[in-house]
Amino acid sequence: MQLNKFPPLVLANWEPTRNSIILFSQVIGKIRRALAPKQKHWWHVSLNIASTGLTTGPIAYGALTFALGLDFTTHRLVLTTSTGGMATVALRGQSIQRFTTSALAMLKNHGIDVEIDTTPFSATQPLIYDIQAVSHMWQAISQIDLILKEFQGSLRRETGPVVLWPHHFDLAMLWFSGRLVPGQDPNNEEYADEQMNFGFSTGDGMITDAYFYITAYPTPEGLTNTKLPEGAYWQTAGFKGAILPYQALVDAADPKALLLDYFSTVHAAGKRLMQ
Repeated sequence: MQLNKFPPLVLANWEPTRNSIILFSQVIGKIRRALAPKQKHWWHVSLNIASTGLTTGPIAYGALTFALGLDFTTHRLVLTTSTGGMATVALRGQSIQRFTTSALAMLKNHGIDVEIDTTPFSATQPLIYDIQAVSHMWQAISQIDLILKEFQGSLRRETGPVVLWPHHFDLAMLWFSGRLVPGQDPNNEEYADEQMNFGFSTGDGMITDAYFYITAYPTPEGLTNTKLPEGAYWQTAGFKGAILPYQALVDAADPKALLLDYFSTVHAAGKRLMQ
């Protein structure tokens, strides 16, 4: 892996593999959600970035602690436990039904009996898992995670963790202004906190290829008048937010500086307008 070099991520070239990864991550996310204690802003349903891929982080099960991870360097689902137990399932393009069955059986063999709704994971056709495409994705996401965390460390006030959301495969973090949203129930964690969301998507039905986004809730008046770094633009159809195409990092001489400038520019404007 060549650090600071961002590989192309044109979704049309790897979408079947991307969709397989989303399904795999949703399975382990469901397992975490079934056992992990609730956290505000639904952080208990997210995944974290590890040195080799995605992880649930430690999950308690009785006297045992375990973690599940998708290792994108050896291309395996990996189970580790606090008693030294370890087991793996190869990621090789099996059906999502077989992957789910194997994951739950692996847990049960180590004394971990968990029930999840397997209905979304019942398809029996083989999935596409292109190792080179996975490696390119991991090279990008592992670096984006570090840049997001560097940006997070520069901020005052509360921030959420940098997490990956399996349902849309977004890597993102929240920043909170410290104010409550007028007219909202202060006890409603979903809508009470004024905040900004900084994230990365591999592409979706609204914006085809990979992109970075920044949204604010509620969107302060005048935010979309903020001048953005070259290559970024304001999205107003479907949702309102600042967009920086991932391709801009591929083309940039200093991609890290570009991304940090993008995050910092919009954050500074949002912070000023929110206060």
